[in-house]
Amino acid sequence: MDIVLVILGFVCVLVGILGSFLPVLPGAPISWLGLLLLYLTKAIPNNWWLLGITLVVAIGVVVADYIIPVAGTKRFGGSKYGMIGTTVGLVVSIVFPILGLLGIVIWPFVGAFVGELFNKADNKTALKAAFGSFLGFLTGTFLKFVVAIIFLGIYLAKVWEFRSVLFLT
Repeated sequence: MDIVLVILGFVCVLVGILGSFLPVLPGAPISWLGLLLLYLTKAIPNNWWLLGITLVVAIGVVVADYIIPVAGTKRFGGSKYGMIGTTVGLVVSIVFPILGLLGIVIWPFVGAFVGELFNKADNKTALKAAFGSFLGFLTGTFLKFVVAIIFLGIYLAKVWEFRSVLFLT
């Protein structure tokens, strides 16, 4: 049973890395699930502190992933309309993943741009706010990727540490 949990956990960690880039997969929580599956094996002693801290980090990354593009829009001179447009664009990209990975980049950008145009901003201001949304997206994606890679490192370190117990039982 331990081998099955180790394999499923490894698959979850890898899918979590993919989830860093794919909008339909919550990368950090799936990677965390891989860590949880690893700790459910009989060979590895439970470390509730590690699981608790990594769970908080995974949840924090999910929350930050929605906040960062909005903050980027605001930082680059976007108004309330631009921030609302960015949020609407994020929701559209999740609910209607028509363009896939490209959609999570395009829709918040378009949303911020259209939101600023509704605010009677000129094209230059609207484009600047939309660019802030795009930078926010890139920042969020990078953050998700880094966390997923760290979770993979923790996973591999634990498997390596307990390899003799895991693979000889």
